[in-house]
Amino acid sequence: MKNTYYHQLLENNKNWVKKKIESNPTYFEELSKGQKPPVLWIGCADSRVPANQITGTLPGEIFVHRNIANMVVHTDMNMLSVLDYAVNHLKVKHVIVCGHYGCGGVQAAMQNKSLGLINKWVRNIKEVYKENQTELNKITSEEKRFDRLVELNVMAQVYDLAKTSIIQQSWVDNSGLEIHGWVYGLENGIIKDLKVSMDSTAHLDAIFTLNLEKST
Repeated sequence: MKNTYYHQLLENNKNWVKKKIESNPTYFEELSKGQKPPVLWIGCADSRVPANQITGTLPGEIFVHRNIANMVVHTDMNMLSVLDYAVNHLKVKHVIVCGHYGCGGVQAAMQNKSLGLINKWVRNIKEVYKENQTELNKITSEEKRFDRLVELNVMAQVYDLAKTSIIQQSWVDNSGLEIHGWVYGLENGIIKDLKVSMDSTAHLDAIFTLNLEKST
């Protein structure tokens, strides 16, 4: 059979399994017993931003959801289902929204080019631009304006996380959950903490704070 890149992936898997078993014969047996990750990662689908590798963590340590431009969209049942499972069943202690400089989704939102179905998705990012256009329009460098929108988009998604009933209920229940915003640099591999961590609704406008009772 022709040796294609597709078949090479399967060979890579066999080699990986072999090395894991050689270093720890019970590795897969232990891994299969369950997961208790302390972190939910909401990241971009970009293939250059793998959560475990860039944080130096192992399988089982980070629960991952990825989409174009690391968005928290309140009508996205996929993202909400992952969030609910991570917070209420896995009992994660941290939810991290991690964007990255050079994000194609954010770049698309800065343009007026029609991209078909993706128009509906990047419109959410265009709203972030609109809300921050005074700051962004003062940045004369297109590259720096791009970088800043990446940061502002992550910050907006952290706030949107805080607006969900899933996160707010966890806070009412005093679970100790924290949410954070990061940006990864493709050019240097460094993660930048945007300092938008939250552990309560204190930073939300009152209109977004839900009247919730502590779970029994």
